Amino acid sequence: MRFNYPIGSHTRRLRLMLPIETERLILRHLQARDLEDYLGYRNDPEVARYQGWEHITREQAETTVNDQAILAPGTPGKTFLFAVELKSERRLIGDLGLMIREHDPHQGMTGYTFSRAYQGKGYATEAFIGMLDLMFDPDGPNMHRIFALVEPENTPSVKLLERAGFRREGHFIRARWFKGRWVDDYQYAMLQSEWHEKRPAK
Repeated sequence: MRFNYPIGSHTRRLRLMLPIETERLILRHLQARDLEDYLGYRNDPEVARYQGWEHITREQAETTVNDQAILAPGTPGKTFLFAVELKSERRLIGDLGLMIREHDPHQGMTGYTFSRAYQGKGYATEAFIGMLDLMFDPDGPNMHRIFALVEPENTPSVKLLERAGFRREGHFIRARWFKGRWVDDYQYAMLQSEWHEKRPAK
């Protein structure tokens, strides 16, 4: 795996340079050439089932791609989308989101969205581990804690988090109004110290 860090202060280290390379994937900024693939999986009803949207317009997608192209990962108060490119096909197959807390930049919330055609092949797990290696790197962003909220019925997401070694910290009963109904949430989390102790093999 290859990381590139700018030299400078802690703030500059948080503004990581991409890409990150894993065995089969490249994690990078979204680019204009990703637009059609991004629109495709973000407008798939099955992919959107547990997400905060039903569909997106071309204008919304273009705005996201343009904004993400100049956003630095680790920017406090912002959500960065790590574009996940499949090396063998040189195309976007999904994205990983990481929202850094504005007033506590050592903690963040993560989520992920992958094209249905590329689910069940281990790509999401590989990308997720690559992102966590980067964000928990003491010589890089040096994050303390990353957490995720997931509906209990979203079995693939629950399994991904557990494969990565995340702890289930809580089960919140009907705690969130979501798409016309009250839903439960599991909260999962990982500390930097835990990641270096029990990081799963790729």
